Amino acid sequence: MTLSTLKPFAIEQWMDTYEQTAKYNIAETCAASISLEELQAFSDDGSGTIWNASMKLTYGSIRGSQELRSNLASLYSAKSSSPISADDILITPGAIAANLSAFYGLVGKGDHVICHYPTYQQLYEVPATLGADVDFWRAREDGQWQLEIADLEALIRPNTKMIIINNPNNPTGAIIPKSTIHSIVELAEAHDLIIFSDEVYRPLFHSISPMSPDFPPSVLSLPYTKSLVTGSLSKAYSLAGIRVGWIASRSPAITAACADARQYTCISVSQIDDQIAAFALSPACVHNLLARNLKLAKTNLEILEAFVKQHPKACQWTKPVAATTAFIKFLRNGESVDDFELCRALLEKTGVMFSPGSSCFGDGKDFKGYVRVGYVCQTKDLIEGLEQLSIFMERDYGNIALAK
Repeated sequence: MTLSTLKPFAIEQWMDTYEQTAKYNIAETCAASISLEELQAFSDDGSGTIWNASMKLTYGSIRGSQELRSNLASLYSAKSSSPISADDILITPGAIAANLSAFYGLVGKGDHVICHYPTYQQLYEVPATLGADVDFWRAREDGQWQLEIADLEALIRPNTKMIIINNPNNPTGAIIPKSTIHSIVELAEAHDLIIFSDEVYRPLFHSISPMSPDFPPSVLSLPYTKSLVTGSLSKAYSLAGIRVGWIASRSPAITAACADARQYTCISVSQIDDQIAAFALSPACVHNLLARNLKLAKTNLEILEAFVKQHPKACQWTKPVAATTAFIKFLRNGESVDDFELCRALLEKTGVMFSPGSSCFGDGKDFKGYVRVGYVCQTKDLIEGLEQLSIFMERDYGNIALAK
């Protein structure tokens, strides 16, 4: 019997170990979660019901209900000259299952893929485990975590099959601007490559105007059909507990390949979850829900920015533009501290939970000194957690070892 060759999923192991016991969970990446009562209150339709209690709990529609897929199609089509249909969308148990199904359906031994970095470990670890060669397209730490198209072009090989991007980005909160996305599409067309865009934090663009020339369109809104996006209700929509995500593509061949792979991991999603998701994404509810989360993100980001400014010698960052996470580098006397030790000590002494950047996003080698902060939690939790962090900085920070 052969044991799995998958590397430990560092960020998920960290979260699994500590998030239920941390007093101040400022590592969580979902916009502060809501209850079903709160969700109902966001709807402009006072007579609407979240789910039908008399419905028989069969498997339901295998690819997801028509209502849910139609609501998603409407959202993706809103600013596109070429609308998509419900048939272009597959519903999955969260974006993590969407990503897995897509990789299993599209990537294999002998393929070469190029992955945006840093990012969620699944996006490069799963293709590697499937036998693909993976190269990192590294965002520039000294350039506001932006990507250079020349770097991407230099990575393309004869057997390159896919470009993987994460927009907005986890853990940095940076965006890939519109001009860069168009350049990616041009390269993909020239080399006949699939573009895989993890858009799980879309549309939580809290610090850039939709009118900005840099505002990033969804890859799905562009005419290049050899592309797919994944998303979920967890991050921007505050509903991680219902476990609903999706794959969307304009390519029938890509959709079919993902559907074939999905059948090995998921027959259908829960009908109850599907109905809740359809309600949340309905025209009567979705905009109010997003408005709440955009306001929360802006409010909390100002609080986090104030903390960073209060500790200029210890903290460096590129202020996030979107999503729910910030990547902050902690230093002492100009040198990076041991971020894993910092996070462990902070938890033990104060109950404040961050995620260590080097172990969770850099395989222990890259991003030393960085921690990922999930700041779109309840504002009260963020304020109290940062107050505890300030006390820690005065009393205990000097004892944290420097990075090796």
